Amino acid sequence: MSASTSAATTADVDGAWSWPVDLDHYDRHGMLTDLELGGLSDLGSSLLRRHGYAADAAGWQPIRRLLRPLDDTRAALRWGPDTRHQRRFALDAVGLVLLRCAERRTGFWGWSTQDWADLIGVGAENFRQSWPGWIDAGVRAYVIVYAYLLGGFSGLHLIGRFHRSSLAWRVFGRERVDDAIHQIHGVLTGWGYRVDEQQLSTVVCQMLLLSRSPVLDDLTDEVMLRLRQDAATGPRLAGGLYGIHRAVATLGHVAAPPAPKVGSGPMVIEGTASGWAAWVERWHATSTLTPTVRGIYRTVLSKIGRWLAAEHPDITLPAQWTRQTCASWVAAVDRMNVGDYVQQQAHLRARVGKPLTAKTKSAYLRVARAFFRDCQEWEWIPRRFDPSAALGTPRSIKALLGPDPRVIADDIWAKLLWAGLNLEPADLPSPAGQSYPAELIRAITLTWLFSGQRSDEIARLRLGCIRWQHDGTPILGDSDEVLARDAVCLLDIPTHKTGIAFTKPVDPLLGQAIETWQAVRPHQPAMLDRKTGEQVDFLFATRARRVAKHYINNAIIPMLCRKAGVPTADVRGNITSHRARSTIASQLYNAKEPMTLFELQEWLGHRSPEATQHYAKLTPNTLARAYREAGYFARNVRTIEVLVDRDAVISGAAATGQPWQYYDLGHGYCTYTFFEQCPHRMACARCDFYAPKTSSKGQLLEAKDNLQRMLANIPLTDDERAAVDDGQAALDQLLERLVDVPTPAGTTPREIGVPTTATLLPIISVTQGKQD
Repeated sequence: MSASTSAATTADVDGAWSWPVDLDHYDRHGMLTDLELGGLSDLGSSLLRRHGYAADAAGWQPIRRLLRPLDDTRAALRWGPDTRHQRRFALDAVGLVLLRCAERRTGFWGWSTQDWADLIGVGAENFRQSWPGWIDAGVRAYVIVYAYLLGGFSGLHLIGRFHRSSLAWRVFGRERVDDAIHQIHGVLTGWGYRVDEQQLSTVVCQMLLLSRSPVLDDLTDEVMLRLRQDAATGPRLAGGLYGIHRAVATLGHVAAPPAPKVGSGPMVIEGTASGWAAWVERWHATSTLTPTVRGIYRTVLSKIGRWLAAEHPDITLPAQWTRQTCASWVAAVDRMNVGDYVQQQAHLRARVGKPLTAKTKSAYLRVARAFFRDCQEWEWIPRRFDPSAALGTPRSIKALLGPDPRVIADDIWAKLLWAGLNLEPADLPSPAGQSYPAELIRAITLTWLFSGQRSDEIARLRLGCIRWQHDGTPILGDSDEVLARDAVCLLDIPTHKTGIAFTKPVDPLLGQAIETWQAVRPHQPAMLDRKTGEQVDFLFATRARRVAKHYINNAIIPMLCRKAGVPTADVRGNITSHRARSTIASQLYNAKEPMTLFELQEWLGHRSPEATQHYAKLTPNTLARAYREAGYFARNVRTIEVLVDRDAVISGAAATGQPWQYYDLGHGYCTYTFFEQCPHRMACARCDFYAPKTSSKGQLLEAKDNLQRMLANIPLTDDERAAVDDGQAALDQLLERLVDVPTPAGTTPREIGVPTTATLLPIISVTQGKQD
């Protein structure tokens, strides 16, 4: 056995590993000598090694410098079970390398990556077409082996599809490759991944081949970067790469991967003056707003630049703006339509040409104010105007603004609650990729239905966010105590949009669902909370990733609507995650025993009660009940009994002036036809139209059998309503004001001799159904 062959012998998996072939033992000059060229020419077709090859034969001695490394490499390979065919393929591969040396008149030591790729071909079919008639497709795998071990070939992405696992097994040994795969597989399954074994093997073998070592400790960040670059051009390598990279980082071999990048970054600003675009980019690089908000501001500022180019081409820099320029921009925003001054209109579709909404107009002006305020405060430009005043939102636009929490109708919300409480395995969303565990989906569903929190806060809940109390005493998590029925479930909310972390009570059903998920949740690595900058254990995380905040909108709500048999939109628009927050707040505010505004503020986590007022909407039912209890109609209108003398009407006596209507005052009857216009109707002055019940006329009237009894509504004045509501004192004041007011008979109460105090006449209340 040669020195190179002995160097190829490797220890077991637990021992040290070395490169199978010691390249320093060979003469690696690329140019061929005349003797070598002659030897290759003389051998001709005999270069097909399995036809008469004899290493000691005189004809092969001139090319011994080329044969020795190829033979040593072939001897160092880890053979599979089909040894006979594999050895034949390996000999044929040696013949192909030598034939290409003869064609190129150079040794393989001097070949470039592309030279090797041309010999290997892009795929098995391309390889067979290059060597028609006598070559087998299995030979290609061994040409790749020689290229990898002897030629330093690393352009694996240039040769199309090939069995990476087989190449890694032959070069590194199957035991070592399987050990590396097993380590990564253990981390991924521990995180909750349902691993595709073939895909994992392909990616890990590519990673080891790029590292040129089966030992994970030999991996570097450069290798992982190269792997990501290869994955960008090879879809077979892209699947699961992010998780594998994180697993390798968790094992301590490389740095954690960067967050998955969405898109290729912001578009280059076009259609504006170069000076304006440069200032926009400078502001974008300096601002401390969140990346998403900065991107939105950048888009609006780019639109301002295109407006300047069209309307004020002489203004190309922020320092050139004046109050007149600001006024012009405010007016332009007020008249702007969708699609004006945009860089691309394809995504706008049918909305192009429609006026901007008041909310969008206000946002455009807010962006301009923030931009100029920052530029002035950072002393980039002189302070020539006050952005708050010069770019303020006009009153006409402000009048159209205001929070609009879109409460979901009670009947639809009840169906969504029922669907969430009765989820079955067949109901769970199953996207094309890997779905989440059923326990996680149920927990996040009930959190949305019961917690009243924003989707971002739900996605950022921490592990162990549920606590229990009974009679104000905490119930320890490791306690054997059975939870009482009236145990209080507390939910810890992380730092959020408008304030710091806080704790709120929630329904025990939610706490039980979260504890069920925590019991089966796979261990996850700590992840970055971008809002706080902390490494935390997220509750809703699996496969080493946090559930996205958009998952509720994209999967949970469609699932519940499908289960409940309701559409995903109503008259107020799409059913979104935030609408549950306003719906729950409204129901708590309109409950039989409602929360106060300040209690609801604490429960929602608002900074001020003004924000809570936008959510605490009174329902129509609550308003109707309050209106009914206020007794508006009963307070302003009373009913009095009227007796109609039918004989007087039929006989025509009523037409001659004989009384035919008698208004029952309790103590007597009023025969004045226009009783509702009499100022003394509530405290009768007993004028000539009055007939006491004790008089003979009153007794004869009650004795008639042809009377028709009716009820008439009498509207009350403010003084009369006060007399009804406040009693005798108000009545006495009414009498004093009416003492000199003429009665229908023409005389005043003072002339008739009515006392200054009296009793309010009985009036039948419609709402009470009895005499008041």
